[in-house]
Amino acid sequence: MNDYVAPPRRDAEIDLLALCGALWKHKFLILGVTLFIFVCSTLYAMLATPVYQVESVLRPVALKHLDELNGTKLMELSPADALQRVGVALESYSIRLQFLRDNPELTAALQDGDEPLEQVLERLNRDGFTVLRPDLKKAPDSSPFVGLRFAFPAGVDGVAIVNGLVGAAVERERQRIQDDFSVLLANRLTQVESKIAAQRAAYDAGKEAKIAVLLEADRLQKVQLEDELRALRQQLLVRRQNRIKQLNEAIQIAERLHITKPTTPSALGDSQRETQGSIFRTEVNNQQIPLYFMGVEALEAERSALIARQSDDFSEPRISEIQKQLALLAHNREVEVLRDRANEELFLANLAALAEQRARLEHLKVDFSKLQLVQLDQSATAPSAPVRPRKLLIMALGLIIGAAFGVGAALVAVLRRGRPVVREERSRSLALRYS
Repeated sequence: MNDYVAPPRRDAEIDLLALCGALWKHKFLILGVTLFIFVCSTLYAMLATPVYQVESVLRPVALKHLDELNGTKLMELSPADALQRVGVALESYSIRLQFLRDNPELTAALQDGDEPLEQVLERLNRDGFTVLRPDLKKAPDSSPFVGLRFAFPAGVDGVAIVNGLVGAAVERERQRIQDDFSVLLANRLTQVESKIAAQRAAYDAGKEAKIAVLLEADRLQKVQLEDELRALRQQLLVRRQNRIKQLNEAIQIAERLHITKPTTPSALGDSQRETQGSIFRTEVNNQQIPLYFMGVEALEAERSALIARQSDDFSEPRISEIQKQLALLAHNREVEVLRDRANEELFLANLAALAEQRARLEHLKVDFSKLQLVQLDQSATAPSAPVRPRKLLIMALGLIIGAAFGVGAALVAVLRRGRPVVREERSRSLALRYS
C-alpha cells in the first residue's frame, strides 16, 4: 500500500480595506511626491521659453490674372502650375538663405553669437519652417493651397520673416518667369530671323540658278543657230558654184548649137524649114527642157550675176529666220528683269507670314510687375499666445504623474514592512491511500 499526501495549497488575496488604510498612513509621502512633481512641472511651464507660431496660406489665382502671359502664345501657365512653382520656391534652400542675407535685422535674434547663416537656416529648416499642402489621401476633394508655417521663440519677428519670405518667393518666381519669357522670346526671334535668312538664301540661289539655266539655254540655242547658219551659207555657196558649172556647160552646148536666144526643141528643129503665114505652135512636154535652150546670152547673163553675187543669204528664207532668232537671243529680257528686281523680298515664299510673326514677336510686351501668380488667402499676423509650452496641460500632467509616483512610493514603503494586507488560507487535500 502506497500513501500519497497532497502538498498544502496557499491562496493569496489583497485586502483593499487594509491597503487603503496602509496608504492613508503614508498620505504625507504621497502628498509630498505629488507636490514635488507638480511644482517641478509648474516651474518648467513658467520658465520654459515660449514658442510662437504663424503661418501664411496661398491659393490659386483666377485665370484672368494670367491671360496676358498666356495670350503671348510663348508660355502656358495655369493657376495650379503657378501655385506649384511658388510652393517649390518656398521650399528652396537658396531663396531662404538669400532672404536671410538680405535681412540681417530679422536674423540677428536667431543667431547664436557668430553662428553662420547656413547653420541658422539648417536649424530653422529642421525645427522652424513647415510648408503646408493639402493631404490628398485624407481629403482628396480639398482645394489646392500652399502655405508656410514658422515656429519661433520670443523676441523673433516671425510675422515679418514669414511674410517677407513668401513675398521673396513670389517675386523670385515672377523673375524666373520673366527670364524664361525673355529667353523664349529671343529664341523665337532668332528662329524667325533664321527662317527669313534661309528664305532669302534659297531665293537668291533659285534666282541665280534660273538665270544660269536661261543663259545656258540661250547660249546653246545661239550656237545651234550659228551652226545652222554656217551650214546653210555653205550649202548656198556650193549650190551657186554648181549652178555656175551647169551654166558653163550649158553655154558650151548652146554655142555649139548656135543657140543665142532662148528656144525650144521643136522650134530649134523647125528653124531650117521655110514657113508661110503665121504659125502658132503649142508644145506640151512633161520633160524638163535642157538648160542650153536658154541661149548663150541668157546663160552668160545668169553666170555673170552668180559670179558677181556677194552673198547668198537672200536666196534662203531660213537664213532671215535664223538671223531674227539670233537677234532675239542677243538680250534675254527675262534675265534682265530678274537682275533688275528692286524689292526682291516681295518674291520670297512665306516671307509675309514670317515678317508678320517677327513683327508680332518684336512688339510682345508683358507687364510682369503686375503679374499675379498666387492669391494671398491668409497672411501671417502676430500670434496672441504661444503654441508651446501648454502650461495648463503640463501642470495637469504634472499633478497626475506626481500622484501616480506618490502612490507608487507609498506601495513600496508598505511592502517593505511586511504583508499585512495579504491574507493567506491554507487547505490540505485529502490523502489518498492505496493499499
